Amino acid sequence: MFTLKGLAAGACVAAAMAVSGAQAAETIVWWDFLGGGDGARMKQMIDDFNKAHEGEITIDATTLEWGVPFYSKVQTSVAVGEAPDIMTYHASRIPLAVDQGVLTEITADDWSKMGLGKGDYADSTWDAVTVDGKQYAVPLDTHPIVLYYNKDLLSAAGMLTEDGRPKGMDSREGFTATLQALKENGVAFPLASVTADGNFMFRTIYSLMGQQDGELMSDGEFLAGDNAEKLQNSLAVLAEWTKEGLQSTYTDYPATVALFTSGEAAMMINGVWEVPTMTDAHKNGTLFEWGAVELPVIFDHPSTYADSHSFAIPANKGVEMSEAKRDAVLKAIGWISRNSLFWATAGHIPAYGPVTASAEYKAMEPNATYSSLTDNMIFDPKSALAGIAGPIFDVMSTYFVPTLNGEMDPAEAVEEIKIELNDL
Repeated sequence: MFTLKGLAAGACVAAAMAVSGAQAAETIVWWDFLGGGDGARMKQMIDDFNKAHEGEITIDATTLEWGVPFYSKVQTSVAVGEAPDIMTYHASRIPLAVDQGVLTEITADDWSKMGLGKGDYADSTWDAVTVDGKQYAVPLDTHPIVLYYNKDLLSAAGMLTEDGRPKGMDSREGFTATLQALKENGVAFPLASVTADGNFMFRTIYSLMGQQDGELMSDGEFLAGDNAEKLQNSLAVLAEWTKEGLQSTYTDYPATVALFTSGEAAMMINGVWEVPTMTDAHKNGTLFEWGAVELPVIFDHPSTYADSHSFAIPANKGVEMSEAKRDAVLKAIGWISRNSLFWATAGHIPAYGPVTASAEYKAMEPNATYSSLTDNMIFDPKSALAGIAGPIFDVMSTYFVPTLNGEMDPAEAVEEIKIELNDL
């Protein structure tokens, strides 16, 4: 027979079990720097993960300011043991992070628990998160620059191939001829480029260096051997386009996008992250027919600068992460990696190979068209001076802007860049 005393005892047991269950659930503290379309998509992925792991794992996410503010906060928080459990990190910043001691190694056991491994990633992407044979992050994507183009303007100038791509993509002469044909057909700006921001133009210039097998840094020296000449070649072709009125001058990032979307520019070099902008505008009927492809081969072979958004685990000073917490973090990374097809709608190329090999991804345009560049990607040199918003960017950008806009000779610019980089 049930009694009030028995019911009370049962209630206590149930409450204890509930408390025990609540304690068993892990909360992951997450930091990222993802704004705009990236941020909206990542928030959706986090919500989906939390629903799929309700009662087991919850991601508590905070978005911080991109760039130097984010990385400064990470460094400070690690030093006092108050860093998150997981964070987004640019692959280009990992050598500096390792030098600062702010990241923990992603061990072989970690990879096994995530169900991920080297064979799931492009060699260049895997190498980008590797320092001295150890991995310090898990790549989520690669986000290179691509060539956007207005199919209507190219078609009117006779510069569109039968399969709907720009003509002249296989040589400097061919691409320059395409630009000239567009100009002769009344296009105000055949090519829109972010020529007022040297940090951004680093991506294009480094790509052109890569097309010549150029290296920014070799054996601890900047622009050694004929690498200075290869940088000069890269600057010279871009400066020539500006001089001939084939490329926009002193154009900042918003103006570059505006020139292209307004139809004043027929083509634009920009990051894959602008794909959602174009997709949404076209869907709403406010944008022309457009496409995006790998950069033209101006020199010897294809090459495109890329970086990678990746997941890293901070090395919190004086705080040891429990095995249960780390397992929860690894489960989150593995789940998001396997479900990164949605992340591709932001324009990024998922780093996890099985996703990009899927029929769903291959049907996704223009992503599938430019994903071929995965075989031709180059990342920043392995240096604590490299990476997004790093010293190398700052030094080179000072000289890129005047050179690309016809106010400085490429040879002079390269000499100054070489001196300042090696002074670092």
